[in-house]
Amino acid sequence: KCLGPNFAESCWLPVAQGCDILSISYQGNDPSLYVLPVLTFLQSGSCYKALPNKNGPLALILCPGWKKAQLVFEVLQTYRKYSRPLHPMLIILGQKKEEARSVKIQGCEVIVTTPYSLLRLFEHNSLLFHRLCHLVLDEIEVLFSDAAEQVFTILDCYKKAIIPEKLECSPHQIIAVGTRWNKHIAQLIKEFMKDPYVVITAMEEASIYGNVQQIVQPCTNSERTAVLLKILDFTHNNLQKVLVFTNSENETEMVHKALKSKSIFCLKIHRESDFKYILEQWTRKYSWSTPVVLVLTDDCMQSLGITDATCVVHFSFPSPRIFGQRLHSMSDNFCNLIKNSSVGQDYTKARSVILLTETSACHALEILRYLQHTEAEIPPELHDLTAKVLEAEEDRKFSRPLCACLKTFGFCKNRAVCPDRHQINLQMDVPQNTPDKIIQTPGFVTILPLHVVNATNYFGRIVDKPKDEYTTLAEEVNEYFKKPSNRIFVKKVEKLAFYGLCEKTLFHRIQVVEISPEVEENGFFNVEVKYIDEGRTSQVQNYQLLHLPAKFQRLPPQAVEFVVCRVKPIDNEVEWNPKVTDYINYKIRGKTHEAKIVHTLGNTAWVDPMVGIELISELKVSVNEYNVRSEILSTGLGTDNPEHITQLEKL
Repeated sequence: KCLGPNFAESCWLPVAQGCDILSISYQGNDPSLYVLPVLTFLQSGSCYKALPNKNGPLALILCPGWKKAQLVFEVLQTYRKYSRPLHPMLIILGQKKEEARSVKIQGCEVIVTTPYSLLRLFEHNSLLFHRLCHLVLDEIEVLFSDAAEQVFTILDCYKKAIIPEKLECSPHQIIAVGTRWNKHIAQLIKEFMKDPYVVITAMEEASIYGNVQQIVQPCTNSERTAVLLKILDFTHNNLQKVLVFTNSENETEMVHKALKSKSIFCLKIHRESDFKYILEQWTRKYSWSTPVVLVLTDDCMQSLGITDATCVVHFSFPSPRIFGQRLHSMSDNFCNLIKNSSVGQDYTKARSVILLTETSACHALEILRYLQHTEAEIPPELHDLTAKVLEAEEDRKFSRPLCACLKTFGFCKNRAVCPDRHQINLQMDVPQNTPDKIIQTPGFVTILPLHVVNATNYFGRIVDKPKDEYTTLAEEVNEYFKKPSNRIFVKKVEKLAFYGLCEKTLFHRIQVVEISPEVEENGFFNVEVKYIDEGRTSQVQNYQLLHLPAKFQRLPPQAVEFVVCRVKPIDNEVEWNPKVTDYINYKIRGKTHEAKIVHTLGNTAWVDPMVGIELISELKVSVNEYNVRSEILSTGLGTDNPEHITQLEKL
């Protein structure tokens, strides 16, 4: 089903030839960049005959988290039937040492794992790197930002395991793919790669590799021309070829006229200009004392095809994609880390100057993130401008749900790109139909988890003692619907309305969340519903909904969201491993627990602790059977999160 390599997949050939390679592209998180060519290489068993005759993988794929590792493993499984038997293994290990000891890798030629899991395995399997030929670093920028120390430890182990006399007889290859440059990549190339191919199709990232100097020049909109003239006050030692980018033909004319008035040799171009003449002027050999300035609009870039500029001035503030295209016009002057490994980090042949004005807010946030990523010097004016943009962005998210990560762990790791809200909106977070019990019963309560979202987030009910209102209501609802004459099917379904629904032998109160616009030939259509007393959702068809009498709607929805505090996933993960979620689901669902509510917000209650209770009927006493937080920690897949409650209080 492969249509052939796309532009970013032009790295297939050097990968399949066994060369070291770094590939950075907008598609850099796609496993197809390396899976097929690595599998192709692995088909040739004769390449590996010189390796020690021991157990150990030929290929190791390091992923930034368990979820990505699972995806890569599934991709490998897709091509399994077309390949010789490689016996790939997905290895995700927690902190329990006995789990690492029990892993057997006999016959396995491809391992997919994470840096933390691999090092836990390596503690108990010192021969892990002895046969290793292909080391793949998937999403290299995430690996280095989240686990740089662990990745460099693995690279050192790989380097030490290479036997010099076997080097000529067997392949040894490092493949690093990603979407963005990271400062540690330079060290990877210089210390661990041998004559690598560097394929960077994202130009703004290529400019970081090329050591382009980024300068931000704050000024008012009316001062731009004067500031530009100062920037063009050249030293005459080097020939300067400068592009000044504007956002309109009028602006081009204005800038050109201003530069001409100061006797600067200046060209201008827009859509109606003579491109051939301008190019001839640009490429002419000038004396070393003659700088050349070309003022142009972005739509002329591709037609001109200029790549030898030494300086780009962003007279108009760029969008991120346009920014990369502008920088491409200096690509001949990008430094090359491979050829110039002795050149210092401060050396640069190309520079980019951004004029920052009061009207630059539109793309300021993206440009700030990029500049932080380049480790450029950032003026306080840009921080001030983006602070206002961030505030406005959060205001625009005011109708979005409160960030689930923030609720669950007290922080949001990807706040810059998270679509959800990170501040309280009382209208949304404290809805009118909140169960009275969540407000009236602070301190210890009895809770019944009915729907487990993940290891620390559940929906369920607060159970009243000795007589539970909901239990009485549920009995009445089921008694009512047992009579066929009471089952009145709904003719017109309305969004957010309450209805009855039969599931197996039980009847539930539900609310319509979404109605599908697609109607089948028989008039049926899908409806997304929420079980208002349990918290789960599901898809049903419209003909299944029953009229719910008003007397059964008086009791507010009983489902409450419970969050267990002070525990988070290991290894800088932000999603719980399904192993621990499945274990907790098995342990707690449908069983009563005692919990102390430490915070509430609308329909959400944070609990610490939450304890499973066992009733000993003979003695008429109940005992604490387990603490849910301790159970999560005991799996080895969770770790302490001491700041959780403090961060919630700040929120």
